[in-house]
Formats: sequence, structure tokens, C-alpha cells
Amino acid sequence: MSTTLQVPLRAFRRASPRHLRSLRSPQWIRSYHAEGGVLEELEARGLVSQVTSRQKLQNFLQKPTVVYAGIDPTADYLHVGHLLPLITLYHFHLHGHRVIPLIGGATGLVGDPSGRDTERQLTGSAVVEDNVRSLKSAVSQFFSQADKYVRRRAPTAPFEEAEIKAKNNLSWFKNMDLLAFLRKVGVHARVNTMIARDSVQSRLSSQQGISFTEFTYQLLQAYDFYHLHKEYGCAIQVGGSDQWGNILSGIDLINRLMPEVGPDGGHVEKVFGVTTPLLTTSSGAKFGKSAGNAVALEVGKTSVLDFYQFFLRVPDADVGKYLKMFTLLPLPMIEARIKEHEEKPEARLAQKLLAAEVTELVHGDASVRTAEVATRLLYDGPTTSIPKANSAEIIDALRGDPRLKFCSASEAYSTTIAKLAAIHGLVPSNSAARTLIASKGLYLNSTPVRDIHQQLTEDDLLDKQCVILRVGSKRQIVVALTN
Repeated sequence: MSTTLQVPLRAFRRASPRHLRSLRSPQWIRSYHAEGGVLEELEARGLVSQVTSRQKLQNFLQKPTVVYAGIDPTADYLHVGHLLPLITLYHFHLHGHRVIPLIGGATGLVGDPSGRDTERQLTGSAVVEDNVRSLKSAVSQFFSQADKYVRRRAPTAPFEEAEIKAKNNLSWFKNMDLLAFLRKVGVHARVNTMIARDSVQSRLSSQQGISFTEFTYQLLQAYDFYHLHKEYGCAIQVGGSDQWGNILSGIDLINRLMPEVGPDGGHVEKVFGVTTPLLTTSSGAKFGKSAGNAVALEVGKTSVLDFYQFFLRVPDADVGKYLKMFTLLPLPMIEARIKEHEEKPEARLAQKLLAAEVTELVHGDASVRTAEVATRLLYDGPTTSIPKANSAEIIDALRGDPRLKFCSASEAYSTTIAKLAAIHGLVPSNSAARTLIASKGLYLNSTPVRDIHQQLTEDDLLDKQCVILRVGSKRQIVVALTN
């Protein structure tokens, strides 16, 4: 099928933010370059790990179809690890296919053994229900923001915006009893095949083993694929590389329950699986993990600034790969920026583009501006240089960020800077602040605090309202004075 977006360069530049205007591109910018369609686009971006029956899938995709990806409700928010399947679904959406994000309200009560050495603790039904509700909203918001992102860049392109709502598999499992499930699904499951799955084998060889509950998870996910195929014509399941066995189980169940024979008497392949790669950094660490916690897509869990900074700090070895995977930028644009980056790596042009693009895709255009302002204010340049910014812009850039503190003017002017740093959590105590001052390690804006009795003056304020208190290069707070 041909639904490739074609956007004139002048329209792209008019709609795009500052960080894209310097990019070079052909006269016509295409969001999708692979002539063969969405599968080739995904492969060119490194978003495909495995595919069932690739050539048949390529032919199948010439017509619109339905694609789904599942999300387990192990938490009440999305994190950057979810971006790969979500962006993959969005590529299908942009190519004219219907996509179904599926939240595992039922399977979340069981727990997926894939990619785990030990069994998950069973989560209470009320917690799972709350998680499902939050995730459904988060998924809808992601696709809505992505549509806005594309529309800003392609205001006149033949692009069909569609409201994409997540489904909950509890809706078809909640009224199914055990005997009905065994008669419909269990009778077709071969135990030797189930045992041979990688997710099961890795657990069988562990000390803890695998429970019957987790062993049967693949049958529940298989039924999801069958149900979506039967009710909505869903023909493709997208999942992480650790989901390969579960996807094959679904394909096998559909072929057994709904076999289709071609004119030549042979089996017709009508359902397919696509997996995204298990993403690790160049150092081997799991992508998106920071001190054991995933970087969230929700502002309440991870501030826009920290989200932006996460991508801004990507090492050179990974930035080209991530630009292809996590942005919708045309591939020639990415290659052009990587070439510029390699010529002047200290400018971190590729990282700045990555951080801006992903932040805009997830949080919107205004969030890029606030993250850039906050980054310049808190991180960029030597401590001897504070960038100019008005107080409203500073407060807006850090709104919701724990580093923004508010203090009455009367308190600010009557309290020592050392005590202000302790009160607002920059240092653990007054004595710690005094120790830092003695070693010239506590900064007021760009200048070391002179002595333990020093207090703020009006001359210290940035745009008559804010000051920056800093320890080292990464610990700082912004104190905004109120009347």
C-alpha cells in the first residue's frame, strides 16, 4: 500500500522547532523512505529483531491490516522501555494500518515469565485494575501527542489522525471459566512445545523453577491474539524479542482454531509476528534503567527536564541508533546530523537533536523549550556563566521539578545562604553547608559563597526573582522568591 507522507521542505521548516532548522534535506522530505513499505522502514530503523514469514508478511502488508502490541500492567506508568513497541505501532499507523494497544488486565494477574530469572510476585487485583486504568490513559496520550508531532511537521500532508484507544484483555477473560478455557485452548496446546520455549527453558534450569501459573501464561497471550484476530481481524502481533515464543503460540492457536486452506489445498498464512530488539546500551546496561528505576513517560514520575537529560546524555556510540529508533525523523536527516556530529562531537549535536525530538514526541513542543531553558540554566557552560532568562521562563521551565523551591522574600533576605541550602535540601545540614563554604564548594549563581554569614541581596537575583544554589556540577536548586 502507499500512504507515504510527503512534506515540502518549506512546510517542514515552518512547522518544525529551532533544533531542526539547520538540518539539510532533499527538496522533498519523506517521513518514510523505504519504498517497500512499513516493514522495510522498521528494519532500516533497527526496530525489527525477528519476523515470521518475512516475504509473505511483506506481501500481506500491501493492504491495510490490524496490528497489536501488549503491555503488562506491572506499574501505573509507561517508561522508555515501552517506546519501542509504541513507536513501532505508530509506524504501522502512519502507513495506514489500524493498531490496537492491549493492556494485560488479565495476564497481569498471572505474570509473564519471559526475560525473568525468578517468579513475579502476584499483584492484587485492585492494584492491577488501577494500573490498567492509568496505562490506558497514558497510551492514548502517547498516540495523541504523536499525531500532534506529525501534524506540526506536515500540516498539509494526507495524514489521517485516528483516536487510538487501548483495550483490556480482562474484558474477554473475566467471564471464561477454567473448563471452557481448557476445552478451547488447552486441548490444542502441546506440552513438549510449551516446555521448549526459551522463557520456560531458562526458568527450568534455574533453582526456583517455574510455577504452573507462569507456565500457562503463553496460553493466555496466545488466546489474546486469537480473540483479536477473530473479533477485529488482527493479523500481526508486535512484541519484544523475549515475546517470540508467546507470539508463536498465538499464531499456532489461530491456525488450529481457524485454519484456512488456499486454492491449491495448502495452508494460508494469515497471521504474523514481529519482535523488536532487546535494547541495551553500548556498555551492556539495559536501556532506560537508572539506579534501578525506569525513566518514565509521565511527568509526575520523571520530570520533563530529567527525561530530556536522559536522552541528552546518551553516549556517542548509541546516539545514531537511538535517533533511528526513537524519532520519526527522515533517515537522510538523521544521517546528515550524524555526519555533522562526527565532525564536531564536542557540540553533541546528535544528542541535542535526539533529546529534543523524543521530548517533543512524548511531551509536546512547549516541553522542549522548557527543557532547553532549564538545561542551559542548570547544566550548560562553566560556573562563571549563567545564561540570560527571565524569571517567568525559569519558573515555567522547572515547574513540577523538585529542584525548584519557593521562598518568601522576607525569609530569603533574613536567612544565611548556608541555611537556605540546608532548608531546601541542597545539603543535608547547616554544618555540611558551612563545610562546603570553607572549601569554596557552595555556589550562589556562578560565584562561590564567601562566608557562612553571607545573605542574599537584590543584586544576586536573576531577573529580580530567582537564584541558583549549586554544589558541584550536578547538584543544584533554583530558589524563586515570592511576595
